[in-house]
Amino acid sequence: MMSEREAINVVWLKRDLRLEDNEAIANALKTGKRTLIIYVFEHILLNDDHYNDRHFNFVKESVRDLNIQLAPFNSKVLAVTSDITSAFNQLQEFYKIDTVYSHVETGLLITYNRDKEFTRYCRNNFINWEESKNNGVERGLVNRDSWFDNWEAYMHQDLEVFQPKTNQLLNTSEIETLENVFTKTNLETPEAAKFQKGGSTTGWRYANSFFESRHEEYMFNISKPEASRSSCSRISPYVAWGNLSIRQVFQKAKHVKTTSKDKKHIGAFISRLRWQSHFIQKFEMEHTMEEASVNKGYHKLKKVLSETYQTAWKEGQTGFPLVDASMRCLNATGYVNFRMRAMLASFFTHILWQPWQAATTHLSKQFLDFEPGIHFPQLQMAAGETGINTLRIYNPTTNSLKHDPDATFIKKWVPELADLETPFVHEPYLMTELEQVFYNFKLGENYPEPIVNIKENRKRASDILWNMQKDADVVRDSFRILKRHTITDRNRLLKNE
Repeated sequence: MMSEREAINVVWLKRDLRLEDNEAIANALKTGKRTLIIYVFEHILLNDDHYNDRHFNFVKESVRDLNIQLAPFNSKVLAVTSDITSAFNQLQEFYKIDTVYSHVETGLLITYNRDKEFTRYCRNNFINWEESKNNGVERGLVNRDSWFDNWEAYMHQDLEVFQPKTNQLLNTSEIETLENVFTKTNLETPEAAKFQKGGSTTGWRYANSFFESRHEEYMFNISKPEASRSSCSRISPYVAWGNLSIRQVFQKAKHVKTTSKDKKHIGAFISRLRWQSHFIQKFEMEHTMEEASVNKGYHKLKKVLSETYQTAWKEGQTGFPLVDASMRCLNATGYVNFRMRAMLASFFTHILWQPWQAATTHLSKQFLDFEPGIHFPQLQMAAGETGINTLRIYNPTTNSLKHDPDATFIKKWVPELADLETPFVHEPYLMTELEQVFYNFKLGENYPEPIVNIKENRKRASDILWNMQKDADVVRDSFRILKRHTITDRNRLLKNE
């Protein structure tokens, strides 16, 4: 006769790859029941066009880091490749699952539908499923009237401490037994990759060095493509994948600010933590933004797809040096600063006049810190299709002259321009035939000629989009958006404490 299965809790990790200040883990442990921590590399995400290997390698590194932290407790994460219901069906062959603990995930539509399916699965199998609020983002809101106060209160709550009782976590031997019946995920990753490495340990290394000294130039360099790589915090992938909670970072920043000589820099950083949650909350409340403009008036805007333009943009071969440098840097390292991201999106949607939807998967694949709740609202803002935000059509030449005046960033990522005089690095298309001969450089061979007339295309985009802001349907939906998503006291969100 088969012995009765032990009743356990299961913590299902998603984008919360940490032990400390992990409410799902804390709630599971508070019950006193034995607990298994699992991460499932789900087929629906492994095959989704928004992701690529850089993301899953970051997750693997994060799981390895968790396993190092769990080793003193004689435990580890069960890391498997499976569909989520199949994984739990296999678990139930060994244990009776009492309660599943996880965080609410503001993700792609496929994860939302997966969660609805998992809800039915739990109900049919008499399993409880408890979801915790993630970084102050709330599910089920109809407006933002009390959101800011709720978020602030959440950020000031005590951090959850990882304190399992002796033998409360399933031990390594038990988990290895499970691994034998699952498709165990190989957690090895390429050592030579140029991407930031995953894990809370590395995340705190970045955060601590920022708070100790790198923040001193934060606001001065935030828009500079090269200097921002060191003076910005660089913790965005660790927040996106949950190696660090916003609450941990918020409280650390508030503490540092009390003794810092650079209070404005830290204050500006804190305000961006608020913005991060604000945009995810917006996406949580209006998930249709994944595929369509939030302002329904812009659904009538039609653009002709150009594979030639899109390929040149994706490969950094547009003939506009700062655009190409930014894209090549992003493709190689997974990171460019906020202004360069906005410029890339603006160039694609305005100058090349391509629909923002056609940019979503390439950018999400490249951003190591891809966060759906940030990605789609920001893309629509950059495309000028919200009806409530200021239209910004970035001029890449103006931006390179202002933010990369010595062309340091451009020369690094577009080396074919490195031997030219700095003015020509910014605008190689201004070189005469004689100057090209002098520099042994041929425009159109060594580096592409501009693929569009930027002056004409900027004017076209500006004229069309400014006129659309007066469109009755755009105006009507703008009022709806403001009513649903605007924080009453917007200055509190903007303030640099």
